[in-house]
Amino acid sequence: MTQLTHIDDEGRAKMVDTSDKAISSRRAVASARVLMSAETVQAIRENQTPKGDPLETARLAGVMAAKRTAELIPLCHPLPLTHVDVRAELQETGVYLEAEASTNAQTGVEMEALTAVSLAALTVYDMCKALDKSMTITDLRLELKTGGKSGDYRREANPKGTS
Repeated sequence: MTQLTHIDDEGRAKMVDTSDKAISSRRAVASARVLMSAETVQAIRENQTPKGDPLETARLAGVMAAKRTAELIPLCHPLPLTHVDVRAELQETGVYLEAEASTNAQTGVEMEALTAVSLAALTVYDMCKALDKSMTITDLRLELKTGGKSGDYRREANPKGTS
């Protein structure tokens, strides 16, 4: 098993020293789903939610969240993000969200993409909770990462089309 990078020799949490790492172009994509009732999906489709458009509000919340990741996750490095995009798609069972983050830095942007999509999902929940308190946020995951010493990663598609 690989040694944990955020633990020192005495078992204390530590921020990884990236001083000697090369700056490289890095990109990450993460996704999540907000499952909801057919009635809530219909309300979103017809722009009949009490707080306004949950998809556009979630997109903006996700972008804002990505920029604040280092403030939210204790051992994350603050990164100069070069691009953040959050996409929201209304589907039959709810909302599919995808966040993409890019940087030129000494460490990756996986946490920024995951933070963006997490907050986007929470925002959809907040915007629609008056209609459906039983919504479920699910399938939060990294889909892709490029750049850096550990190389590229792409989640393999599940042949059954499920998570």
